[in-house]
Amino acid sequence: MRSPWGEISVQDAHSHLFGRSFFEGLARQKGTVDTEGMVASLGWESPPESDRALAARWVGELDRYGVDRIALMASLPGDEGAAAEAAGAFPDRIYGYFMLDPFRGDALERARHAFDNLGLQGVCLFPAMHRFSVRDERLAAVYRLAGQVPGRVVFVHMGMLTVGVRAKLGLPCPFDMAYSNPIDLHGVALANPQTNFVIPHFGAGYLREALMLAALAPNVYLDTSSSNSWRRLLHPRPSLANVFDMALEAAGPGRLLFGTDSSFFPRGWNHAVFEAQCAAMDSIGLSGSDAQAILGGNLGRLLSAV
Repeated sequence: MRSPWGEISVQDAHSHLFGRSFFEGLARQKGTVDTEGMVASLGWESPPESDRALAARWVGELDRYGVDRIALMASLPGDEGAAAEAAGAFPDRIYGYFMLDPFRGDALERARHAFDNLGLQGVCLFPAMHRFSVRDERLAAVYRLAGQVPGRVVFVHMGMLTVGVRAKLGLPCPFDMAYSNPIDLHGVALANPQTNFVIPHFGAGYLREALMLAALAPNVYLDTSSSNSWRRLLHPRPSLANVFDMALEAAGPGRLLFGTDSSFFPRGWNHAVFEAQCAAMDSIGLSGSDAQAILGGNLGRLLSAV
């Protein structure tokens, strides 16, 4: 893809697979059987019948913009089959992640099946959404499982959590930010040095804490995804360039992962996020080699089985 550093290989570390099963799950929560009408009310395209077809739609987007690979996350617990179908259809273009509610009775078995049998590579934890502490001892087995095989990551959403589609549909968002501080992951990361952890959105408002965590734990990565609008709540308000500069100081160029937080069609892959982040990195004088690492090389290395 064309960038301020010339042609560069891009891999997106954070996007969402909003397939038919995802919207059917939201429709059940909303108490309607009219999934098509619900999606239409959002102004979005209804997804195709199969996740394989949706994956093909995503690959078309990647081809359109010149993106090499993308991590697509199944965005409801229990929907790991959707991510597996998408990643299995295009294993050279899509990395599959799955969301896990760790306190469902079959959570560990689901995680093991997703990793070992379905070939998924990222387990996604949302502590504020499902109201748990990342330090809970019942999660220890999940962390060990993710660290047993190279090419796996534990994605942990910390900081502000907003789910725009739920708000647009009038669905409640009973999240609890008491579980959202990245510092809570410090002891966990140190106790599991073989496991790689990813914190999205630079900590989503907990910038200082995310930077301290990354500085202290070499197995913690920060993803750069979305517009990072949480910056408006900080005083003084940092520019996106400031955020990149601080993140590079704390984690170095080898532990930052470019992402867009793309999710729905017809918007598709969010090229505007790519442009804004490239402009921010270019403005602080980032080298071409460091840009290549952040924009794709780091994710490729992290998710490549050794």
